[in-house]
Amino acid sequence: MLRAANLALLVLFPISWFAPLIRAGVLPLFGLSEISVMSGLQALWGTDVALALLVTVFALFAPYLKTIGLALLHARLLSSRTLPALHLLGKLAMADIFLIALYIVIIKGVGLATVETAWGLWLFTGCILGSLAISLLTPRR
Repeated sequence: MLRAANLALLVLFPISWFAPLIRAGVLPLFGLSEISVMSGLQALWGTDVALALLVTVFALFAPYLKTIGLALLHARLLSSRTLPALHLLGKLAMADIFLIALYIVIIKGVGLATVETAWGLWLFTGCILGSLAISLLTPRR
């Protein structure tokens, strides 16, 4: 069961990267722009390379490497001694969710723009939490 759930994350993570996380705009009358992990990264690479690199590690590499590591662990191709490192990768991935939530709170608090959460935020958060649960339930052999 854990193996199947983890393998499903290999498909769900890329979907969540392209799914709309939030809808943002100056006024809702003019329509809201959908922002995904990938569209946000594209905008960041043009303006702040250091932040773009940091978000790329947190949003893409950390959760996907953890998922691949767990798949190798479930297939007995990786030692269970790597489980603490995989837990660390999961914690890094949660940092991205925190950054998105912080962004939404700041924008709503300023009141200059409209921000709505979209289904991709819930999918991305579910993938991260699912990966965390799978790693916690994976027994040390």
